[in-house]
Amino acid sequence: MSGTRLDEAYAACEAVVRVQAKNFYYGLRLTPEPKRSAMYAVYAWMREADDIADEAGHSQAERFATLERFRAQTDAALTGTPTDGRPLWIALADVARRHDLVSQDFHDMLDGQLADLAGTVRCATWEELRLTCYRVASTVGLVCIRVWGYTDPKAVDCAIDRGIAFQLTNILRDIREDFANGRVYLPQDELARHGLTPESLLAWPEGNPAMATRCRAFMEFQVRRAEALYQASEPLDRLIDADCRPTLWALTEIYHRLLHRIGRDPRRAIVGERVRVPTWEKLWIGFRAKRRTFAGGRGEGSRLPAGAAAS
Repeated sequence: MSGTRLDEAYAACEAVVRVQAKNFYYGLRLTPEPKRSAMYAVYAWMREADDIADEAGHSQAERFATLERFRAQTDAALTGTPTDGRPLWIALADVARRHDLVSQDFHDMLDGQLADLAGTVRCATWEELRLTCYRVASTVGLVCIRVWGYTDPKAVDCAIDRGIAFQLTNILRDIREDFANGRVYLPQDELARHGLTPESLLAWPEGNPAMATRCRAFMEFQVRRAEALYQASEPLDRLIDADCRPTLWALTEIYHRLLHRIGRDPRRAIVGERVRVPTWEKLWIGFRAKRRTFAGGRGEGSRLPAGAAAS
């Protein structure tokens, strides 16, 4: 493979990230090369999987079939034998050659897409929601640390928890939008324990103090759960290679601030405008990440293969 063709493939993946990534892009820009380009390729893969699952104008059966073809193409790229010359597959094959990627992470991500595509999503329990978060977010965290590098196998559990924290933050931000699309990720049993249904939570009437108290208590419970996951995964910030710690810090800071905004005014996440971290604040986080001193360097001696550490 010529260097020019590979450079063009990575550039195409970067263009996808720059246009589509939003929160993710601000952190990835801090990643040193060649790991930065590797992450651009991983994100481009995730974006295409999402687009296939959400593609309007195609039947459910057509999208199922397209995702399964995408799965086969992914396996081919991960083994270094991409089935076509599209930039995504050229770049992903190169990433797999450079890093200890695990195909199961990608399969789990696709299983999450297929589960969403299969029908109306309603999580009965926290265990069901946790599995959903694992498939769509913890798998991303696992791929990230395999690219960023780590030596301590504890990083695997921390990456899983951090991914769940990120996804639960997203879910709390997007409750109304998800409901409009037929998805209720919030655990049904926990809603019931608070005397709520998805519909009554979305109504959150100001004129009914008892119902408003139930809604606030439910949301505060979910915020505390997400906060506990951020705290449980805190060691991850020291377990990955030092050159990628600014990236992880920036991404976590953005999502954590989003959770704090939801926690300060949970009703706003339900009935107000979509909760966001302003662009100027993300840029400030990126600036701070560049200036921060992240203690520790690359470990001496041999590195545990990421796949072996996860087993």
